[in-house]
Amino acid sequence: MAGLLYRLGRFSARRAWTVVTAWVVVLLLAGGAYLAFGGTLTSAVTIPGTATEEVTDQLREEFPAASGGSGTVVFHTDDDAAFTDEQRAAISATLQDVAEVDGVAGVVDPFATAAQLADQQAQIESGREQIAAGEQQLDAGQAQLDAGQAMIDQAQQQLDAQRAQAEAAGALAAVQDQLDAGQAQIDAQQAELDAQQQAADAGRTELETQSAQLEQGAALLDLASGLRTLSADESAAVGNISFSESQFEVSTDTKDAVVAAFEDADLAGASVELSNDLTQEIPSVLGPGEVVGVIIAAIVLLVMLGTAVAAALPIFSALVGVGIGAVASLALSGAVDMLSVTPVLGIMLGLAVGIDYSLFILNRHRRQLRDGVELEESIGLANGTAGNAVVFAGTTVFVALLALNVTGIPFLGLMGTVGAFCILIAVLIAVTLTPALLSRIGLRVLPKKLRATVGHEEPEPVPSTPMKTSRAVLTLVAGLAALLVIAIPALDMRLGLPTGASEPEESSQYQAYTITAEKFGAGINGPLLVVADLPEAVTEDEVVAEQVRIGQELAAFDDVVAVAPIGANEAGTVLAFQVVPADGPTSESTEQLVRDLRDSGAGEGVTLGVAGSTSANIDVSEKLSDALPGYLGIVVGLSLLILIIVFRSIFVPVTATLGFVLSLFAGLGGVVAIYQWGWLGSIFGVHDAGPVLSFLPIIVTGVLFGLAMDYQLFLVSGMREAFAHGVDPRVAVRRGLHAGRVVVTAAAIIMASVFAGFVFAESAIIRPLGFGLAFGVLLDAFVVRMLLIPAVMHLAGKSAWWIPKWLDKILPDVDVEGASLERSHPHPTHRTVDMAAVPGTATAGAHADAAPVDAPAGDTTHDGDATHRA
Repeated sequence: MAGLLYRLGRFSARRAWTVVTAWVVVLLLAGGAYLAFGGTLTSAVTIPGTATEEVTDQLREEFPAASGGSGTVVFHTDDDAAFTDEQRAAISATLQDVAEVDGVAGVVDPFATAAQLADQQAQIESGREQIAAGEQQLDAGQAQLDAGQAMIDQAQQQLDAQRAQAEAAGALAAVQDQLDAGQAQIDAQQAELDAQQQAADAGRTELETQSAQLEQGAALLDLASGLRTLSADESAAVGNISFSESQFEVSTDTKDAVVAAFEDADLAGASVELSNDLTQEIPSVLGPGEVVGVIIAAIVLLVMLGTAVAAALPIFSALVGVGIGAVASLALSGAVDMLSVTPVLGIMLGLAVGIDYSLFILNRHRRQLRDGVELEESIGLANGTAGNAVVFAGTTVFVALLALNVTGIPFLGLMGTVGAFCILIAVLIAVTLTPALLSRIGLRVLPKKLRATVGHEEPEPVPSTPMKTSRAVLTLVAGLAALLVIAIPALDMRLGLPTGASEPEESSQYQAYTITAEKFGAGINGPLLVVADLPEAVTEDEVVAEQVRIGQELAAFDDVVAVAPIGANEAGTVLAFQVVPADGPTSESTEQLVRDLRDSGAGEGVTLGVAGSTSANIDVSEKLSDALPGYLGIVVGLSLLILIIVFRSIFVPVTATLGFVLSLFAGLGGVVAIYQWGWLGSIFGVHDAGPVLSFLPIIVTGVLFGLAMDYQLFLVSGMREAFAHGVDPRVAVRRGLHAGRVVVTAAAIIMASVFAGFVFAESAIIRPLGFGLAFGVLLDAFVVRMLLIPAVMHLAGKSAWWIPKWLDKILPDVDVEGASLERSHPHPTHRTVDMAAVPGTATAGAHADAAPVDAPAGDTTHDGDATHRA
């Protein structure tokens, strides 16, 4: 690989304009592909096969009218006064205009709905009064019927007595006709009374039926009493827009048309706020924070390199790579469902690693120029040595990101694939475009004062004594303690997705969320859609009673404040309800309510399913949480395998991997402390703390693993080479750290600066992701790689490089630093001298007479980007 990169570097240097033109053409082709095939991005985070998706599919089949997506708008007065009649009319008219938008299935006018509910409540009260009056009439009629029956009974007794007397006197025949006439009259009166009683009984039965229906309606109204569209003080109202397509398929054009209708409306002094169901857009990557991050990176490069031309080259190369990677990825959005944050992740990674990878090659090239290596040869050698390390480092990040596909979560796999593609482009840019640009810049890559010393630079002092063991122990203990303390909050990590509460305080989404929570209750921001599967079909006459029964079962669950029936399917086997929890969509109580509903059911044989955006977010977070341990295991195993091959050691890979795990959990601890607990919230713009972004831990794990391997490679490889060339193992630790610390420090600061620029992005998804990556990089580079690893390597001494002989024989020789290339291309190397021999250095004096340890002829030690003759 080193030889191939050497030839590629020389070719790029000789044919610089050809290479530059080729990349410009690739950029244009990527842009053309985006224009031709690019589609729209989605803000909906979904995972196939979740319980929510199953219920959503059932709703789509059983309740097609209720399966479309929805969005809410909040109207309010600025002074908390009740809406005027003019404002009510303007709001209702605006909603009617929105109903005409293509893709909108209907709207819910909050004032009309409130009026209907008030009418229904009035009708119930009126119905109760009418039923009470009817019952009084029935009771009065019944009293008359009872009196009539008593008179008939009395007449019958008298007639029977007369019949008995006549029969006893033997005169029955004489009065038989008279008695029969009396009996006929009594029978006629009894028949008439029985008919009246039957009518009265029928009337009472009808009244009881009406009363039961009325009370069922009253029960449903009572269950839904917590679900209002107009606030109690009539200063706020919630309107609902229903779409023809499902929540995740509503087109951006439809949402934009709805938003425009509200923004252009004259509401007679009232204000309107739009929920994030309607206003989620592609996250911006050109905000002030991102620009500041790039500026900081430029300043670091300028300070390190000493010339604006050299400082601009890595940034320019990275920007070209980001442009190609991001635009080409967006071209896929027309063929696959792509989360809006996916290209942003590619930009974050491509920009950060693109700068660093070009810097590694550039820094090696500068060293060689100062040692007098000819320009084109230096470019080839830098590409074959530092570029070889770049390819290896990039491959680790590439593989770690591609491994996101093994989680089985499509959107996460796509994010990893896009990120890996951007890493691939960054590596290709670094080993082709960077050499081409270096050939055009020539010696201007060096500051003016250094150009005069090319080939005559004084040797650089290197350490000749090890660090103190006491210092190593203190560093190890203090570093471990610090990382463990920082990692403590990670034990309390909860996962979730952003809501309107996560948006900037001045945003419409945040205002809609907070006004809704204040005026209507926090649960209105995250209602649940509950589906009840019945063991047996119910008739049309039984539906309402069953809705009441199941609704009361649902209302009995803890933290349920309202239950509203949606309807029943045609077969009468499925009932749907809207359930409003007591707390917001990201609260622990709402999560527990979803689990309880699914586990408990509603009566014998009735199973419950839960859907809706709140339920979907809970399911997504649980899926991602379950996938994290497996993915972390893959990354840890990959880390051990790669490092064993590179360093031919057991101790080094184990400590390096443990260090990565420490920095990962410490980084996650920082994320939890700020974004979940709200610490330092005013600094980082966290005004409403909530769960950690659900896919943040997995993304940070994959990215931080690749970067940690980069820093491990550029620091510990120098230690390994020094030890292999006969240097005392503890001295080799200091020499490797001394050689690589400058470039790793610059690279870590640059990468952290780029990531930190996204901490203040507009998107609530991007902000914690940027912080997690920036904080994790700083901890891994400066605490783990520069403090803990050197300390444990010092304490281990020669044992750090032990490896079983059988394993050593079967391991491939990857030659990451391109040592074979250096041996086959003799050239002046960066000269060094022991610090003990340099007057004025900390180790001069007592060791001034000590002879440096000589390495075999031609052997060199890797300095992160340069080579040292020991």
